[in-house]
Amino acid sequence: MERRLAAILAADMVGYSRLMEADEEGTIARQKAHRADLIDPMIAQYKGRIVKTMGDGLLIEFNSVVDAVRCAVEVQEAMVTREADFAGDERIAYRVGVNLGDIVIDGDDILGDGVNIAARLEGLAEPGGICVSDVVYQSVRGKLDIGFDDLGAQEVKNIAEPVRVHRIQLGDPGAATVTLEAGRVSLDLPDKPSIAVLPFDNMSGDPEQEYFADGIAEDIITGLSRMRWLFVSARNSSFTYKGRAVDIKAVSQELGVRYVLEGSVRKSGNRARISVQLIDAATGNHLWAERYDRELTDVFVVQDEITETVVATIEPQLYVAESERAKRKPPESLDAWDLAMRSMHHLWRMTAPDNARAQELLQAAIDRDPGYAQAYGLLGFSNIWHAWMGWGEDPTRLIPEAESMARRAMALDEQDPWAHLVVGAIHGYARRHEDAVDSLRKALQLNPNFSFAYFWLGAIMGYAGKVEEAMEAIDRAFRISPRDPFNVLLPVLRSIGLFTAERDAEARDLARETIKARPDMVGAWRLFTITNAHLGELDEARRALAETKRLQPTISLAWARKYGPWVRPQDLERYVEGFRLAGLE
Repeated sequence: MERRLAAILAADMVGYSRLMEADEEGTIARQKAHRADLIDPMIAQYKGRIVKTMGDGLLIEFNSVVDAVRCAVEVQEAMVTREADFAGDERIAYRVGVNLGDIVIDGDDILGDGVNIAARLEGLAEPGGICVSDVVYQSVRGKLDIGFDDLGAQEVKNIAEPVRVHRIQLGDPGAATVTLEAGRVSLDLPDKPSIAVLPFDNMSGDPEQEYFADGIAEDIITGLSRMRWLFVSARNSSFTYKGRAVDIKAVSQELGVRYVLEGSVRKSGNRARISVQLIDAATGNHLWAERYDRELTDVFVVQDEITETVVATIEPQLYVAESERAKRKPPESLDAWDLAMRSMHHLWRMTAPDNARAQELLQAAIDRDPGYAQAYGLLGFSNIWHAWMGWGEDPTRLIPEAESMARRAMALDEQDPWAHLVVGAIHGYARRHEDAVDSLRKALQLNPNFSFAYFWLGAIMGYAGKVEEAMEAIDRAFRISPRDPFNVLLPVLRSIGLFTAERDAEARDLARETIKARPDMVGAWRLFTITNAHLGELDEARRALAETKRLQPTISLAWARKYGPWVRPQDLERYVEGFRLAGLE
């Protein structure tokens, strides 16, 4: 076999099927114009070779990785201007992935892991964005005037080792951003005070203290989120700025908030120094700053002091009435709190090994402090997530354990929103729709900025066939946390409701969107299987079923009938029938 080293660029049009369905002739004409006027000339300018086109995608080979990245950046930035006259959901946008690796030559085609990784990177990119591998980053940094965001090691389909991924900071990221479904390109300020709490900098010089700094910021977010009159950007969005030098005004625009809280933590021995400042992002003015030098036993007191001061500064007239809502019962043991904070890092990664590690850490936290309500709530969530994803020999065995953990959390602290979310998810799994909605509404009453509760509410409404209510909840989840890693699930959550409306083509395309971003999401594969089957695409349905069975070996028609959370009998029958048509027994 002939081999060589090459830079590989993979590109894919976002929402191709949706655009074609809305305006087939217009989409084809615009795509041809983009190819003729911009894309093909740019590829030629940087001495690239189009290896093949795949309907809505391109695979391109370059001799120079610098040229590949330059080409990608210039095309993406030019596309923003070329499509500026179209509404967000009508706009043509591309995802792009760039890798540098060994390729195998097969006539005019190229094969191998170098190509596969480029395709997986493309799937991880945001609409209008570019993701590159670490080897590309190392090759071009310092040679091009562009910035990068380190997204860390990512598990990608059919690649044995995790791939470290970097996202290119484009010249106008706000204009280039297109949401997975709604197509909005900017976020207006809400009609009430709004704030984002950025991850605190770890100034200790010890990487092991990252969790301590993260935990301080997380608990402040939790305290502020109890204020019903205050819009708080969710943790998963604000934490995407971790480790970056940020422009406060850019943060305000990207998250749609007026105020930004940032800080740092230096931990040494049994003492901690916590510095914080509150900034009006619209003006850049510092509204308040403080430094706390305390014994570690006083950390929880400091967190409450910071929360109260922020609230008093932002909205003093409401402070007296609302300040008590920010109070929470801290764990007796700082070690237990630290273990719970460490678990959050793993929970948000959404993989089976990370979920298992989170469970270990949360159980250790409970062992240290049996009265720590939040640890029980989070452990209950990790168990229901395990069941929902179909991991393990018998994932549903963890449902009673999840309910037990949630009930224990509520017995210790009735105000713990995670516990109510878990109970709502369990009711939803058992098709107890009204009970599920009541529990999720309670979680949102306790924390109006709980984006993940809106995720679940959107799913539960979808399973009940309430499509408009489902879309409203999902849109709300995105607004609260527009940069959330869980947003890769938004398309498949939308597809649930669309399936009940028998809008199978739209549901299939949305499930595919999630699969591209996270190929290990078994729930997306299940919906991709059954929608293809009902559309008569049986070969595609059988291929999707094979991947579903790889991710969930225990799936069967009996499992689908027993555990499919569809509320209406006709939807459950269509769900089971879709699997039967695909060949499931």
